[in-house]
Amino acid sequence: MTLTHDTRNFFLEGPAGRLEALLWKPSSPARPPHNKVVYQTAKSLDALGIPVLRFNFRGAGLSAGAHDRGLGERDDVRAGLDFLASEFPGVPLMVAGFSFGAWVGMRVGCEDPRVSHLIGLGIPVNSTDFSFLRQCNKPKLFVHGGNDEHGAIAKVKALIPTLPGGNHLAVVEGVDHFFAGKLDQVGRAINAWFTDEVFRLRH
Repeated sequence: MTLTHDTRNFFLEGPAGRLEALLWKPSSPARPPHNKVVYQTAKSLDALGIPVLRFNFRGAGLSAGAHDRGLGERDDVRAGLDFLASEFPGVPLMVAGFSFGAWVGMRVGCEDPRVSHLIGLGIPVNSTDFSFLRQCNKPKLFVHGGNDEHGAIAKVKALIPTLPGGNHLAVVEGVDHFFAGKLDQVGRAINAWFTDEVFRLRH
């Protein structure tokens, strides 16, 4: 997997103060240390020639503010989307999140008309309500560990058929919440879905 991007480390102006952020932008003009799962996801999208913005929520890393149990964090996601919309005007956006980030990001992504696709990795259905997805018609990819201790796979499999729009579940068997030992399969699942679901629609 070859990564050809320019890297920009900076701070986003978030609603609770600055947010530590990192933008990967493809070097080719023709194709415009975080959590390991997030990093693998970013690598997979970067290899497809897609600009990738990662940021720490308020209170994490060097980001200002304090953890707000998913309420204020939604505004952090909106700040990230506002930044991407200004950097890449008119380009459909996608939100990908892991665990808590999936819960917050997918909720905002469902509501924001600039977002066309959603990715939820390791959705913590054991302790968190994802019923808001039943009002979300956007295409969604779920990547989940077969032994995820925060999201019983049976609950995930029961949820997805109740959701509108195109929904795809990729299960990585034999791994926990962090996909330990099989992160490469996370990347393959994202690549396969994106190539089929997103690139197919462009041609």
